[in-house]
Amino acid sequence: MTQEPRLWRETGFVENDPWVIETEEVKAAEDQKALLPLDEMIARAEESNDVGLGVLIRPADDVRKLEPYLYRIEIVAVDFPAFNDGRAFSHASLLRDRLGYRNELRAVGDVLIDQVPLMLRCGIDSFSVKNATALKRLEEGRLPGIAEHYQPTARHAEKGEGYSWRRRTVIA
Repeated sequence: MTQEPRLWRETGFVENDPWVIETEEVKAAEDQKALLPLDEMIARAEESNDVGLGVLIRPADDVRKLEPYLYRIEIVAVDFPAFNDGRAFSHASLLRDRLGYRNELRAVGDVLIDQVPLMLRCGIDSFSVKNATALKRLEEGRLPGIAEHYQPTARHAEKGEGYSWRRRTVIA
């Protein structure tokens, strides 16, 4: 049984999130905001001066197309359509590390509890979760993960002693 998605951040669950992924059947209501597919968001940005835009990045999208519009985007949602499709990890890293995107970066789709720590390390800061096991574990505050890492990521990495390639970050 699939549950309705709930929005989670490291501070806990968030109620009344205004962002909606629009489809043929689902449209944003008056008090909601649309997460538009990449091409639609670019078209809207080209024909208006709107700010506070939301965009949904699918696995095959070229996230670099967002670069000229990043200052106008309030949220980027990266889609994880299946547990074995990790292209959204690359999208998140590219947005944070190379393109300098600093606003909300959300994981949507098949968000599993085992992947949340890596998503956090890639710079994703909010999660639309519908997996029952993930919801239960997040409610219990049971986030899995490894406390120490050698690789630097979008999250601040403390400089470890020794080799520059051997950094160590402790997750609290």
